[in-house]
Amino acid sequence: MSYEKYNSALKAGQREYRSHLQKGDYPYLPALDEILSYVKVEYEVNLGLCEIPLELIVGTRTRGRTNAFAGNFMPLLPPQTEFANKWVQLCTSLQEDGLRDSVKVYEFMNRFYVLEGNKRVSVLKFLDAYSVPCSVTRIVPKRTDSKENKIYYEFLDFYEATGINYIYFSECGRFAKFQEQIGIPKGEKWSYEEHQEFDSVYILFRKAFEAKGGKKLSITLGDALLTFLTVFGYEEVRQKSEQEIKNDLSTIWDEFLVLTEEQSIELFMEPPKENASPNLYRNLLNLIHPDSPSPLKIAFFYEKSHKTSSWTYSHELGRLYLDNVFPGQVETAAFENIVAGETDLEQMEQAIEDGYQLLFTTTPVMIPASLKIAANHPNVKILNCSLNISHPTLRTYYARMYEAKFLAGVIAGSMTETNKIGYIADYPIYGMAANINAFAMGAKMVNPQAKIYLDWRTLKDRGLRITEDPQVDYIMDQDMTPPDDSSRHFGLYRVQGETPDNLAMTTWHWGKLYEKVVRIVLNGAWKEEDAGSRAINYWWGMSAGVVDLICSQNLPQGTKRLVDLLRNDICSDVWVPFSGELRDQNGTLKNQEDQAIPPQEIITMDWLMDNVVGEMPSISDLTEEAQAVVRMQGLKDSEADV
Repeated sequence: MSYEKYNSALKAGQREYRSHLQKGDYPYLPALDEILSYVKVEYEVNLGLCEIPLELIVGTRTRGRTNAFAGNFMPLLPPQTEFANKWVQLCTSLQEDGLRDSVKVYEFMNRFYVLEGNKRVSVLKFLDAYSVPCSVTRIVPKRTDSKENKIYYEFLDFYEATGINYIYFSECGRFAKFQEQIGIPKGEKWSYEEHQEFDSVYILFRKAFEAKGGKKLSITLGDALLTFLTVFGYEEVRQKSEQEIKNDLSTIWDEFLVLTEEQSIELFMEPPKENASPNLYRNLLNLIHPDSPSPLKIAFFYEKSHKTSSWTYSHELGRLYLDNVFPGQVETAAFENIVAGETDLEQMEQAIEDGYQLLFTTTPVMIPASLKIAANHPNVKILNCSLNISHPTLRTYYARMYEAKFLAGVIAGSMTETNKIGYIADYPIYGMAANINAFAMGAKMVNPQAKIYLDWRTLKDRGLRITEDPQVDYIMDQDMTPPDDSSRHFGLYRVQGETPDNLAMTTWHWGKLYEKVVRIVLNGAWKEEDAGSRAINYWWGMSAGVVDLICSQNLPQGTKRLVDLLRNDICSDVWVPFSGELRDQNGTLKNQEDQAIPPQEIITMDWLMDNVVGEMPSISDLTEEAQAVVRMQGLKDSEADV
């Protein structure tokens, strides 16, 4: 019987061998010694006895036994050999008595290479065992700038706290995000009970994911589990059965397919051309049958009140704009003072129960609740006001404010007398560096001597230093103030005592954006835009009327004409701000003279122009409120200590 098993294992090895040859790949087990010949080693450490998943054991330490096994550890030597006889005896022993001796392995980059026990590993893999106890020596490479090396060093920190080797990720930053989802602070040691609880969740998820065909996807199980926890939350997942997890996997399977895409986000840079016919048909129906069809019910969710927050106020103006544009066609409602992570999910569920079919969540901190709603209610359309979200179940929307900031920079650069211009930013999130750099580019284009001095409104334990510098004669500040705030410190203004002289204001016209999204829904274009396993991000600009620059009548006529010309060029796509030779603060060339920076790179831009004085703050420097936003939408440098 055991020789029958050897023959089955041999056939599996031969299939693997032929498959690798056909692809032009090395057909045998990789040898760690050969891999290390190209690597600089930092140190070695004995980890003692560890339980190692067999799927992580991928090769041998030396080349001595490589030709006896195919790449899947199945045997390649004929049945009449001594090797085959020992393999058969070992198979019988393992089945009758179990494993007596541990396997000796070396770990490198969280992959394991056998020093002693190759046949044991081969038999256990054939018997479909999950793991094997191993005596492990870890070999740590020197730090490099490669993505793989950075991920591995993140893993080392994670392993130090958890002792877990079966969770791994394909992108930087995901270990920290994973621990955040679990609810255990980064670096904090896991207790025995926390280990037990997580192991239970992991085993159920692994079974359900693999049963759904997850092994065929080119992602790690860790990537998939992190996505699942992001949507449903760890506390809820802990209560789920394997069948419930399978059902949930079915509803969000596109979320995993996105992870396999090289470019997982579909950026819609312009709204679709409007087709009035469906709206005309709807209006005629309203005249003939006033009660049919029912209006589209739209709900807006605000983290703050429109009376206290300029951001909420601008979105509330957009909601009221919809009521005026679509009388009888839409019914809108606003939900204010939502507490993310506490009341947002409950409020959204209630809105859906009340018949609302289109939901706008207006802050990144509501992304987790928005994802869960999107997964649980696939017939409800939900959008979050944010950038660079790769979730196909949740659409996002934002505006290219950097276009208006560029024009404001042109004004500031033209009018400064000291060449010191202030810029007050809010959150170091996606798109913020683009806004700052566009402003700096505009100033530099008309005044090569102009410097932009950067400050942050959301830093804790300190005020705005830029306002105390007497040499700074112009400041670019917040886009607008709340309705009950009489301050004139908004937009671009000249510093002139306590009362600033406002020259220009960058504006969000959320009403225009919401109108275009609603038309997409009413005209039936929502399904036509469906990108399947790719996330849809609406990112519209001045050409769509969703952002603009309002200029003071006191602006010099020549400057006003220049701004108008540049605005027309941007709107007609004749010229884009992020083009030509661009260098960062270190003098590094970031864009060639004859090129334009692609939109996706503009969104994720995390560097500052060479005429900017200041830096992007780390998350620990920010207020608690700002930290919550940055955790959802933070730039790379800011995410480092999340």
